Formats: sequence, C-alpha cells, structure tokens
Amino acid sequence: MNNWTVDFAPLMPWLVIAILATIAGIFVLFGLIKGVRGSILRLLAWACLALALANPSVLSEDRDPLKTVVAVVVDESDSQKLDGRDKQTNEAQEALTSLLAKFPQFDVREVVTRNGGAASGDASTALFSSLQSAFQNVPPDQVGGAIFITDGQVHDIPKVTDALGFNAPVHALITGEDDDSDRRITIKKAPRFGIVNTSQEIVYAVTDTNIPNSDTPVEVRISIDGELIAVDQVLPNQDASFYFDVPHGGKNVIEFSVDTVEGEITPVNNRAFTVLDGIRENLRVLLVSGEPHAGERTWRNLLKSDGSVDLVHFTILRPPEKQDGTPINQLSLIAFPTRELFIEKIDEFDLIIFDRYKRRGVLPVLYFDNIARYLTDGGAILVAAGPEHADVTSIHQTPLASVLPVEPTGQVKTGPFLPSVSAQGRKHPVTRGLPGLQPIDSDKDPSWSRWFRLIESTNPQGDTIMEGGNGEPLLVLNRPGKGRIAMLMSDHVWLWARGFEGGGPHSSLLRRTAHWLMKEPELDEEALTAKSEGDKLFIKRQTMGDPPGSAQLIDPTGKTINVELVEQSDGTFQGELKADTLGLYRVANGELTALVHVGPANPREYAEIVSTPDKLSSLLTTTGGAISRVTKENAARSLPRIVPVRGNGPTSGSGWIGLKTSNASVLKGVTQVPLLAGFLGLGILLLVLGGMWAREGR
Repeated sequence: MNNWTVDFAPLMPWLVIAILATIAGIFVLFGLIKGVRGSILRLLAWACLALALANPSVLSEDRDPLKTVVAVVVDESDSQKLDGRDKQTNEAQEALTSLLAKFPQFDVREVVTRNGGAASGDASTALFSSLQSAFQNVPPDQVGGAIFITDGQVHDIPKVTDALGFNAPVHALITGEDDDSDRRITIKKAPRFGIVNTSQEIVYAVTDTNIPNSDTPVEVRISIDGELIAVDQVLPNQDASFYFDVPHGGKNVIEFSVDTVEGEITPVNNRAFTVLDGIRENLRVLLVSGEPHAGERTWRNLLKSDGSVDLVHFTILRPPEKQDGTPINQLSLIAFPTRELFIEKIDEFDLIIFDRYKRRGVLPVLYFDNIARYLTDGGAILVAAGPEHADVTSIHQTPLASVLPVEPTGQVKTGPFLPSVSAQGRKHPVTRGLPGLQPIDSDKDPSWSRWFRLIESTNPQGDTIMEGGNGEPLLVLNRPGKGRIAMLMSDHVWLWARGFEGGGPHSSLLRRTAHWLMKEPELDEEALTAKSEGDKLFIKRQTMGDPPGSAQLIDPTGKTINVELVEQSDGTFQGELKADTLGLYRVANGELTALVHVGPANPREYAEIVSTPDKLSSLLTTTGGAISRVTKENAARSLPRIVPVRGNGPTSGSGWIGLKTSNASVLKGVTQVPLLAGFLGLGILLLVLGGMWAREGR
C-alpha cells in the first residue's frame, strides 16, 4: 500500500519567503491595476520563484496494513464444568474460531481462564484480567473487540469502560440455561479464632434460586470435624445463627450441609464450611516435688520456659512428722493446700507431675482415689520415679497403683547404661526421630550420654517407648480410661540437661511427653491428617501398627478416590493427589477421618453458579457489545453472525455482532521526488522569466 503526499523543505525561513512574496505581489498588483503589459507573466514568474524557494517534493510512503486484534476469552472455571456447560463452551469455541477464520483482517487471540483471582486471595472467575493480558502489547487503536464465552458469573467486572483501556465492543456468549435452579448455603459471618470452651456465633443462610416452595423450612445439618452435633430448621433466603462452644484447640472445621433438591444443577454448594482456630487458655500444670535432688529444677525450667503454661510448683520441704520445735509463726514455708488442690480444684489442672514424690503423710491415702478418678476421667499424670519408688513409701502402695502403667520390683539398679528407644518407640511420635537417635540399620549407638540409675519394674501396660541397658522399661505411656499417664523410671534425665558427656535431647523428650499427656493431636499414636498446598493434597498417616493400606478420599462432588499411602519413615505413611475441584475433602483410613479444604473456605466460584447475563449487561452495552445465549442442544448454530465494522457505526444488532477494523499500518519505506530542484527547476524558472522579458520587450 502506497500513500502520496507533498512535503516542503524551504531554502529560506518561511518568514523571509512570505515577505518577498508580499513585496512582489504589491508590484504585480500595481501593474495589473495600471494595465502594464506582461503583469500576468510577472505574477507567474514571482510565483515560480517563491515555489522554488519553498523547495517542494513528492513523498511516496510504502506501508503494510496491520491486522485488527480480537480476543476470545474462554471461561473454564469450575462453575463452567457443571450441567454440561463445558460441552457448550467447547462447541461454541470451535464454531467461533471457524467464523473468525473467514476474516483475514483479524488477528484472533484465544485466552483461557481457570479459577482466576489469585491476586485477590480468592478462587473466582477473572475474565477481564485475562482480557487485559491478551491486549497488553497491543495499541488501543488496533483493538477490534473481544468475545467472552462464559456462564455470566464473572467477579472482576470494572465499574467504568475507561478501565478497559480501549474503545471497542465486548460481546458475551452465555452458556447454561436461563431457568437454572440451585440451592446453596452461604456463611455470612464466622469467627476465625475462639478460646476453647467459649461460645461463638456463625451466621449463615440457605439461598434458593428458581426453586419452588422456598417459603418452607429446610433441614440444615451441622458438623464439627466430621461429627454431627446439631440439626437446624431454617427458612430459605433468610439469615440464621448457630451458637456453639469451641470444642478443642487447633483447627476446628465447622460444616453446614443441606439436602439436594430435584433439578438443581449441582450439589457442590449444598455444603459450606468455615475453619476456626481454637486457642487454649494457658495450660495449668501442677508440679509436686519430693525432697530436693540434683534434677529437681529440670521439670520446672522446662515448664517455665513455655509461655503457654501456668505452673503451680510445690516442694515438700517440711513433712508433718518433722518436729524440731520451731514456732509456726517463724516458719516462712507455705502449708501444702492439699484439699484445695487434690479435691476442690484438681479438675482445673491439665497435667499433674509427681517428681520423686513419696508418701510422707502430706496426702491422705483417700486423696489418691480422687487422683485416680481425675486420671480416668480425662486427666494427665506424669511420674518421674526415684529410689523412693522402690520402697514402702512408693505411691504404688496407694490406690493410684490401679492406674500406674508399671509395677516396681523393689530393686534399684545403679551403674552406667545408655537409654535406648525401643522398637515401639521408633514408631511413637514422642520418641520417633528423637535428636541423636541413629537409623535402625545403623550399628552406632545413640549420640547422647549415659544414665546411672534405673528403678526396676515389671508388667508394663501400654507402650514402652524407651528402655534401659538390658531392655528394662524406662519410659512407659498408657491410656487408662479417658486419661493419659507416663512413667519415667529414672531420675537421671538431668544429666542430659547438664551436658554430662555431651548431654542429650532432654528438652525434646520431656516436652513431647508433656504435650502427649495434654493430648496434642500431632502426637497421637494413631492419626490421620491432610493438608493442601495449591492444588496438591498431602495425606499423612502415623501408626504404631502394620502398614495402613490406602486412604479413601471423597471430593466435594461426592466422588471417592483411593490414594496409596507410602511409608516415609518409622510409623509414618504419606500419599499425595492433585485436586481438580475446590472445596472440602474428606479423608478416611480405617476408623480415622480427616478434613481438608482446597482453595478458600467458601470460594466465590461456587457462591453463585446460576447462569445469568445480568452481571455483564451494563458494562457490555456501554461498549457497544451484545449478549447472546448459547443453546444447549446445538451451540454452534445459535452463534450470532460476525460483521466487520469500519468507523463509528453500530457494533451489534439483531442476530449479529460487530468487530471494529483498524486503519493502523506499519511504514516500510519512503521515496522522495523534488519538484523544483536541479536543472528542472532552473529550466522552468528561466522559461518563465524569459517569457516575461519577451512580452515586455515588444
């Protein structure tokens, strides 16, 4: 394509040329008025001279026209997978591509968007963000328009057309049916945190769209961590409140579900859930120490270093039988409040530790009945035994013996031995992977120091996770009733704390033991957990028994998938899977279950899934675009005609949609031809001047 233009490159400033032309014009005008012979030729001569000074030339531009860029944005978000919309979308996309291929002036760019909105932290349909990415390197005057293929549920619609960055029509082809029906649950207000055993409120609603009898109450089932706890009757399209006490620390998954309705397009959004992090108030620990010994402060230092623990510590310094004549009013010691601690307020403690405690008449024998009751009702006790546990003052000679996990033989072994982790202990969360523990196939001993005293015991109940030098029980864990108890059959753990022979992992061992006693879920022997990272699901199973086999995963649509669990280390197995759907997943293995969600708790993608043109109508009409519905039976035949439009004419009408064509081009080269330069210009000027002189000389 060539464009011809005339260009001037004056030999003098335009002002000088204008002054000379004005002076010449005055003389010529005077001659014309007086009738002087040759005035017309003089005018022509002066005009040629002025034109020569202006130095005109003809420019020829060689240009190639640029194609008009048109974007086709295809919505493949999760809501487009429902009710056959994906088939509609594919058929419409293929037919639209064929139609646009008939117009060579269009450069068609197809963009697919899937669960966009990552920047906003939500899973949603972000078609306009995808549109901007398609046009990011295109000049605005080269944009011919855009066509969306979507169900109309778009979540990043700009408020004004100026935000688009171009002046061209945007059209939409709507999938789905105009009478789609759906019932969904929406959580409108939910706390993110809550203190354990305090009341919380969740506001939710059941919303019906195109469902008859929506004035009839519906049944909503409410579960926490997969366990049904309540059933509510609520009216659709009205807010309802649910009050509950936070059951435990850590993650609490509260789920609301309602039955599906005949004809609704999907059951995925008939469930909604929220995750509440339970926060424990400071854990209360009662530490009762017997007579002072070298390792007395080990437990105290460990517990005091934990800011979440409220420690009550008593050391028996003056037993009742001690009578030395000192007046009571001169004693600075505090009397041991036995009744208050072990009768009235015992259930307020999360853990009771007896550190080398022996019977000295401080606690009446009947109190040990209440301590045993506290344990079996869900309490926690740790006994760190010393030499006194082997004689007649042992607490094993009290009613507490019925819940103690080992029975002392009355013998105390003295001499060096290296504590070891048993075969059970290698699988138990308390001692699995303990710092310094060598692999099971290694010939090396654990890299920690020796101990020198062990209280011999028999008949261990529960799990013996650590042993003495000859396999004697050293650390035993058991679960009598609803409670938990641990017995450490040596008082030499302080050697590790003091760094004797390099020390050992006393902090890890004692802290894990205390947290297991206080029922931290991460330290349960049999546990099933799941977490998500992006679209990946990771399932972890820890067990003390045989390999657990595969886990059963139920996705938000109700589909069951088997996930193979592969051994990762002693007692731990893991599986992973790519999640195709956003929402809440259930994992089961044997009697254990776990819940995990992919994406946000209640993604906008499933909040509204009924096909609608209403959200896009206002903006698209402003751009000159049109909205057409794609039929379910034959999507290709229902597409409107495509018409290229030049100028500022209408860009949509009955049965057709228009796309603007651009006049943009790219310059390839320029050819310049001077008009009055060189011999040609000189000859023309001499010819005119000669003619003028000849006429005047007659």
